[in-house]
Amino acid sequence: MSVSGRSPESDLRRQARDRVGAKLSFLVHLVLYIAVNVFLVTVNLLSTPEHLWFYWPMLGWGAGLLSHGAYVLLPPRWKAMVGRMEERELRKLQGD
Repeated sequence: MSVSGRSPESDLRRQARDRVGAKLSFLVHLVLYIAVNVFLVTVNLLSTPEHLWFYWPMLGWGAGLLSHGAYVLLPPRWKAMVGRMEERELRKLQGD
């Protein structure tokens, strides 16, 4: 048993479930990004083809999508670094 009272296998299962959830969340985000932006391009080209504006929301949302993808898909060592930073901040907030 681990210090938390859970077995290492249950900890791994929780980590696997969290990773799958994060990847599915990113996939939903990506599909929505594509669908909404296809719609916006269509609306723009049909309504005001002389004034292209569709790329502004595409760029803004794309930046968010890129950061979401980087967090979910980058190697685990980056996530470990984030975890250590979170632990330091938690200790600061707790007054240690």
